[in-house]
Amino acid sequence: MTKPRSKKALFIGLPLALAISAGAGFAAWDYWYRDNPGYPAKVLKQADELQDRLLSFDSHITVPLDFGTAGNEVDKDGSGQFDLAKANRGRLSGAALTIFGWPEMWNGPNAPHKPTDGFVEEARNQQEVRYKIISGMVRDFPNQVAIAYTPDDFRRLHGEGKFAIFISMLNAYPLGNDLNLLDTWAVRGMRMFGFSYIGNNQWSDSSRPLPFFNDSPDALNGLSDVGKQAVHRLNDLGVIIDVSQMSTKALEQVAQLSRTPMVASHSAPRASVDIPRNLSDKEMQLIKQSGGVVQVVGFSAYLRPLTQATQDKLNALRARFDLPPLPNLAMALMPGDPIIAAWPEQKFGQYAGQLYGILDEEPKASLKDLGDAIDYTVRKIGIDHVGIASDFNEGGGVKGWENVGEIRNVTAELLQRGYSEADIAKLWGGNFLRVWDQVQKSAKPVASR
Repeated sequence: MTKPRSKKALFIGLPLALAISAGAGFAAWDYWYRDNPGYPAKVLKQADELQDRLLSFDSHITVPLDFGTAGNEVDKDGSGQFDLAKANRGRLSGAALTIFGWPEMWNGPNAPHKPTDGFVEEARNQQEVRYKIISGMVRDFPNQVAIAYTPDDFRRLHGEGKFAIFISMLNAYPLGNDLNLLDTWAVRGMRMFGFSYIGNNQWSDSSRPLPFFNDSPDALNGLSDVGKQAVHRLNDLGVIIDVSQMSTKALEQVAQLSRTPMVASHSAPRASVDIPRNLSDKEMQLIKQSGGVVQVVGFSAYLRPLTQATQDKLNALRARFDLPPLPNLAMALMPGDPIIAAWPEQKFGQYAGQLYGILDEEPKASLKDLGDAIDYTVRKIGIDHVGIASDFNEGGGVKGWENVGEIRNVTAELLQRGYSEADIAKLWGGNFLRVWDQVQKSAKPVASR
């Protein structure tokens, strides 16, 4: 399966064991000071010391389908953005590793861009592969990593110096109309579920409907009947509902139906980049009013508008393909339009390949851009309702925070902006754990459902 380099552009610690604590701390210190993002030494030192004490959590990392294979070993410091070696260096306590399923056979400039009968089967296969990868990590490295099934598990594993895996799932597409699969996955350890990704599915409208799937905006007017039932089922199961990537109407309906706090696991404020994928002030208020958390994501294209040079290249590309200029260049980050969807596959492949190339050349956002987005979100909904996510392995990463080994730099940025250590602890996991506690306590035993 071919995966485009910028698919999403279209459309957090303790040492692993006390025995290696001193060595890991020295290695991290040496690494950071050889390649630091320019903060004063005093700030870096405070951030480094704080990172040793923090319970830190990254709420969205996708598990690559080849994770654990040769060259992408779980315990080796490889070329990817996440592995146990980097998590140890960064003193990241744990993360939401996402079991993600999407029709990957669609991806790539030369792949079919219309649905086929094998799409759902392929998406379900991806879910299974990623679950087996997570299970294999725990089996093969029991002294370094374990699954956290409850907030207390997470805290215990942090105290033991083990990396805590929180299992989340993104996209209802592979589940069809089968609500019982939620029970199945909850038994397997899923503790957060996101209805949407690119394209509407049978449960929810997406913030990015996909013309290639014959989507239209608000096709379901938010949630379908199955989607509405799923809200109640997830509440009963004690699973957090993730509203990142939902359409506005779908998010509003979750807010009306859910008796537990909502989480946006990897989102940014629309004030940063005005696209439907980002959250409006109203949407963030609904999440706050539910008692939930907005996990601000380190994804460049959602944190800073495209540069003029990239905008010019994109409009030149569109002109070559007889497409009108984009009325809003931020819309280049969204899926295509009906005109493109109607193209033959060869023409679509040529256009998509050049588009990916242009977007790959766009400079990454900075830690300052991420800090600005966190500041804005805190001002709008309060420090108790904000967290941090990377979206690593799906396009996430900003200059200075390009893998899980560099989370100390995010802490330094927050210190530089005047955040207290107590507030940084809230951002790096305290707020999310509070929500998880609430959602778990609201669950209903199976016999009462």
